[in-house]
Parts: sequence; C-alpha cells; structure tokens
Amino acid sequence: MSMFSIGLSGLNAAQNALSTTSNNISNVYTPGYNRELTQLGQGAVGGGVKVNSIERQFNTYVSSQLNNAKTQSSALATYNNQVSQIDNLLADREAGLAPLMQSFFSSLEDLASTPADPAARQGVVGTANTLSAQFRSFDGYLQDMQSNINSQINDEVTQINNTTEQIAGLNREIALARARSGEAPNSLLNQRDHLVSELNERMDMRLNIQDGKTYNLSLPNGQPLVTGTSAFKLEAMKSEADPQRTVVGYRDGQGSVTQLKESTIKGGALGGLMTFRSETLDKTQNQIGQLAVSLSVAFNEQHKQGVDLNGEQGGDFFTVGSPQTFGHENNSSKAVIESAEFDTDTIDQLRATDYTVRFEGGMPTVTRNDNGAVVEGADWDAGTGALTFGGVALTISGTPDDGDRFEVQPVRRGASDMDVTINELDRIAAGKPMNPEDAPADWVATGAGDNRNALALQDLQQKTVVGGSASVSGAYGVIVSDVGNRTNITQVNLDARQGLTDQLKAVQQSESGVNLDEEAANLIRYQQYYQANARVIDAAGAIMDTILNLRN
Repeated sequence: MSMFSIGLSGLNAAQNALSTTSNNISNVYTPGYNRELTQLGQGAVGGGVKVNSIERQFNTYVSSQLNNAKTQSSALATYNNQVSQIDNLLADREAGLAPLMQSFFSSLEDLASTPADPAARQGVVGTANTLSAQFRSFDGYLQDMQSNINSQINDEVTQINNTTEQIAGLNREIALARARSGEAPNSLLNQRDHLVSELNERMDMRLNIQDGKTYNLSLPNGQPLVTGTSAFKLEAMKSEADPQRTVVGYRDGQGSVTQLKESTIKGGALGGLMTFRSETLDKTQNQIGQLAVSLSVAFNEQHKQGVDLNGEQGGDFFTVGSPQTFGHENNSSKAVIESAEFDTDTIDQLRATDYTVRFEGGMPTVTRNDNGAVVEGADWDAGTGALTFGGVALTISGTPDDGDRFEVQPVRRGASDMDVTINELDRIAAGKPMNPEDAPADWVATGAGDNRNALALQDLQQKTVVGGSASVSGAYGVIVSDVGNRTNITQVNLDARQGLTDQLKAVQQSESGVNLDEEAANLIRYQQYYQANARVIDAAGAIMDTILNLRN
C-alpha cells in the first residue's frame, strides 16, 4: 500500500476520533448518554489503520445495580414524602387532637364543679364541637390523601405503559439498524437504557437481555411487560373488594384484565405509594376512626345513664360515621349487607382494621385485613342473617353462595360524621337518677345540684375505652408514636439507600460519563494525530514529485 493510502487511513481514523470526541462533549449534559470511544485496528500488513467501531462505554452489571438502587430510593422517597405529611399533621401541638381532647375533659371538670351553670354547659358543648370538627378535619385530610394516591396510581400506570411501549419500539428499531449496518446504533441503545432506568424509578421490574441484544421486561411475579417488540399494559382499576380504592390490573395478550395483588407492585414511585397506603395511611385512618367511635360510643353510653336539668334521661351526645361495607365484584349470589352498625355490648372488641367476610358451606369466615388472622367467636345466625364480630353488627339479606366475599370497614370513616347532637344546654345529662326521698329539695324540681354523671363522664378520660386496652389520650399517643417511628425509619432507610445510589452513580459515571478535561485532552491528541497523518501525505507527495522530476 502506498504512503498516500496509509496517510489517508490515518486521516480517516483521526477524523472519526475527533468526531466521536466532539459528540461526547456536545452530549455532556444529555440524560442517559454514554461516552463513546473510537476503536482503531491495524489494517493489512503495511496497510495503515482502520476504524473497527465506535464503542459505547456501558457496563451492564453496574447499570443493573444502579437501576435496582434507584428503584428502592424512589420507593422510599415517595413513601417518606407521604408519611411526613401525616406526621406533621398529628404531631402539631396546636392543631393536633391531644390539646382539644384535654380541653374537652377540662370543660367537663368545670361542669362537675357547677352543673347548673349555663357558662359551664356552654363550655362543654363548645369544646365538644371543636373536638368533633377536628376529628372530621383529620378524616377529610386523610381521605384526600387516599383520593390523591388513587390519582397518582393512575398517572404512574399511564407513564409506565408509555415507557414499555417505547422500549418495545426501540427493540424493533435497534434490530432493524443492526440488520442494515451490522453495527450497534449507540444513540438508540442509549435511549433504551435511559427508558429502562426511568421505568425502574416508577416500579420494580425484571430485565432479561435476550441474545445480548433484545430487552425483555417482566413484573416481579414473572408476568411480561415487554417481550421483543410487544408491550403488555397495566391498568389502573377499581378494587374488586372496595370500589373506592384504585389498584393495578394486568391486561394479557387476549385483552383480559386481572387485578394484581397489591404486594406484587414493589419499588419505584408506584410501589412506594401502594406500600405507604397499606402500611401507614389505611392504619392511621382506621386508628383515628377507632378513636372517634370509641370515644363517642363510650361517652354516649355514660351520658344515657344520667339525667338533664329537666329530669329526663340523657340521649346520644355524639354521632359518628357508620361502618362501611362492600360486596365483592365477583360474588355470584345477590346477597347484600343490608345494615351495619356498632354493637355496644362488644364495643371493646372494636379494632383499627378492615375485615373480609367469606362464605363457604353457608358459614362465614371473618379475616382481619391488617394481619390475615381469622377472627374467633364471630356470632352468625343463618335464620336472621345477623353476623356480629369485633364490635360490629351486620345484617345480611339473601343467601350467600360459596366463595362470596364482603369487605367490612368498621371504623375507616368513623370520624367523618362525628358531631354533637346536643343543641340545648339543659339537655346535658350531668346528674344521675335519684329517689325523690333522697334528693335535695332543689334537685326534685330541676336536678340542678347533681354532678355525679358529669364526674363519670370526666372519668372516661382515664378509662380504657379504646379497644379495651387504652384511654383516649393513650390511644392518640400510640397513633402519633406509630407514625413518628415510621417516618424516622423511612428517613433513615432513605438516607442509607440514597448514599448507595449516589456511590453507584459515581461508579457508572466514571466509566460511562463524559469528562470534559479528558475530552479536551483527546481533542488536542487527535488533532495532532490528524496533522501528523497530513504530513505523511505531504511527504508522499514530495517523494512523488521528486521521482517525477528525476524521470524528466
């Protein structure tokens, strides 16, 4: 080969290297870009240099580790953002329930001191109204969070479907590009890897690289999301058990949609939302509802044991939200839960959880949704359709078929309708019934001097009225502590996971990222390389001129 050809091969190699370096510099801030290197090889013997390939600096192993870390970090960040909102709400010393409950019971102490005083009675009604309004406000805030999570799940599923469709499309484009040129289309490969990284931030999934080229993606349970050039969709849908709840379904190749277990969706923003909802939001809403119901029922029962200033028996002081029930979407019978109310005889069994009632052989099995435990001692009367358990009394009309299921939420919205029924101050039952011969003269007419029921109502502050194990202040303290601990644990885990993610990013960038100083040095190096090869051509030209001159 002549010196001209050798010099030209060098010029071509230098041009490619300069072009690659320039491309690296121009994409230094492009998300998902991987640094490229021009790989040179020796030509035939004495045949100069050739460009073997433009190689993408991409480490599959490091990328996989980084994607997994991003999945966990994104889930924890989403969880932490949500749980911090509840923590701030409950821990507020001024806006929290603790000071309002204290004020309410303090007003009962004032009533016990002067049971006939209108100001003391107005104080009780006023603090009771403020307390019940705050319970409703808390319920409204938590219910808004439930609605927002439903909307966010919808948005995340839409984004996931868009991303999987793009990845399937890129699988097709990359295969066609390889078939045309026989070389890897680096730009398309970067786009695909960047989409996989983004997908990991939304949801945990499994990546399988077929033949080292085609990306196949699946859910953790093995159901495919991308197979070659085909994408399968997820679908945000109403829960079969609870129409108020948005869950994720899977649409298979035949177009059928199957609801996925919530535990299937892990990691990423979507997994973080669903884990937060099941672990913290549901529990907190049930705890607040249980507190509202337990306080109201216990107060009402004690209030009914007293008499008002007119000598009449006291009635309900508070109202609360009734238990919620839903028939499963796939029930085969027409049986429905006709009524649901609190059973005051077993109210100490009321727990901060939802239940699933399943019928087999004409008999119901009641299971707690929070821990999966079967409830022992449920009382079922097949003749009347009455089912009593956990402080709740249900009436089921119709005959349930085997496999029929019902969702029961005794206290989920218990605080939503908490209110004060007393609108006349005289109706507060601060006294207790008394034989006329034993009563003071002024009480026979009005009951004005009796404070015994006011004292009993005040004593409820210390009694174990919540779940048969805690006072109202103690139960609220547990709620605040639970959420606070969960917030702290999530923050610690997030910091640790984010530290690992940052380390892996640094490792990935050290290999795949663009270093401007290094690229600037390469520009100078390849420019000199280009100039040197140009000198070779110049020298070849000079030699040729000399030879031609000698002939002449």
